[in-house]
Amino acid sequence: MAGHSHFSPANVEEHFEFSSEGKKRIIYGFIAGIVALIIGIYLLSKGESGGHEVAAAGHEAAKAGHEAANTGHEAAGHLSGGAASHQPAAEEHYDWTNRIWANVWLNAVFFTGISVIGMFFVSLQYLAKAGWSSVLKRVPEAFPKFLYVTLPILLAVFFFKGDVIFHWMHHGVTEVGSENYDKIIAGKSGYLNKTFFIARLIGFGAIWLILWNMLRKKSLEEDLVGGTEIFTKLVRIGVAFIVIFGLSSSMFAWDWVMSIDTHWFSTMFGWYMFSSWHVTGLAIITLTVLLLKDKGYMAYVNENHLHDLGKFMFAFSIFWSYVWFSQFLLIYYANFPEETIYFLERWEGHNKIYKTSEILNILFNFFFPFLVLMTRDAKRTRIFLKIACFFIISGHYIDFYQMIMPGVLGPHGGYGLVEFGMLTAFSCAFIYVISDELTKASLVAKNHPFLPEALHHDI
Repeated sequence: MAGHSHFSPANVEEHFEFSSEGKKRIIYGFIAGIVALIIGIYLLSKGESGGHEVAAAGHEAAKAGHEAANTGHEAAGHLSGGAASHQPAAEEHYDWTNRIWANVWLNAVFFTGISVIGMFFVSLQYLAKAGWSSVLKRVPEAFPKFLYVTLPILLAVFFFKGDVIFHWMHHGVTEVGSENYDKIIAGKSGYLNKTFFIARLIGFGAIWLILWNMLRKKSLEEDLVGGTEIFTKLVRIGVAFIVIFGLSSSMFAWDWVMSIDTHWFSTMFGWYMFSSWHVTGLAIITLTVLLLKDKGYMAYVNENHLHDLGKFMFAFSIFWSYVWFSQFLLIYYANFPEETIYFLERWEGHNKIYKTSEILNILFNFFFPFLVLMTRDAKRTRIFLKIACFFIISGHYIDFYQMIMPGVLGPHGGYGLVEFGMLTAFSCAFIYVISDELTKASLVAKNHPFLPEALHHDI
């Protein structure tokens, strides 16, 4: 901390200025995303999506998966959550707009995770009574503001277009005697039904926002008051959130993603989706801190703090890889057709259109972060941290793409202007909302009791 030996945190306030130039750039980016999306939708409506011509081959691959199932698994045709089930009917009635709704759902789930991980990170630091992170906690503390955007989008898409995303919402699947009746889905209808799904989304979403507002209010109050009384209250809010998040993150993993492939389930899926959300959130926290430092802010965040953020990204990239491989391995060596079809569909199915992204998934989320962040020096060097952040954020977007698209769109998935435009629009909206929230408080939590410890952090 050369040059900062006289630094007195109580006398320092540093406010982020969200310049009109910065706002313009983000708005232009958002408009560019919307334009790309509109062009993509137009091309899609003209049948240039690249979906239909691969359908036949996709059916062949799905058929091969079905042949692997013995006669006791006659329901295996439904396994891909509606894309491969009742294939001729699905082909005849396929609606090109489904790809738009699938992309809205994908981005809303992805950015909900990033937003809530900001709250999780701060809560965890309070729970652990960690000192080092007090210099940068205002960055993740701002993230949950974007939940005000993503949660209503999730609710609206589910309410109006849920049957596009979820096979279990199709008409008649739980009614005995219906031509669409599905015994397995009917058996899950106590949990997977529209009313209970909406209740969980609104209930847990509201609790997330209430706890974040409480934490944010107390955190800003601490800047004015000081002392340790508010810190104790913040620890309690953090503990409450960790308990709620432990329950709700698993439930939302089942609801928002796993129930797309209604017949398939994994007991590890809650951990899997959480680990993907978590490491993405860590990468965006790190990248935000680095970009603020580039603009001359947060000079008090030194390479020791960056080292800790680098260690977190490194560790949780490996944790994600462990969960990904464990889930795959358990299914692979058990060789149950109704389980393995999940991976077969992503590897061999639908004319192998998802195979490339499955390979990129492993490269971006394990190999590259592992190699880039392996050394001590790399974790303390800004350019290496930025490279690692790029791979992690891109890789986990691909990860969510792989979780959602094959089950929703089957052979009609793809990568094009719709995907690019939607991601760009969501990203710009996120950057705008978080930048605006960062202006509302000092970047230094000046009366945090552990701030002096953080300023002398040395590892």
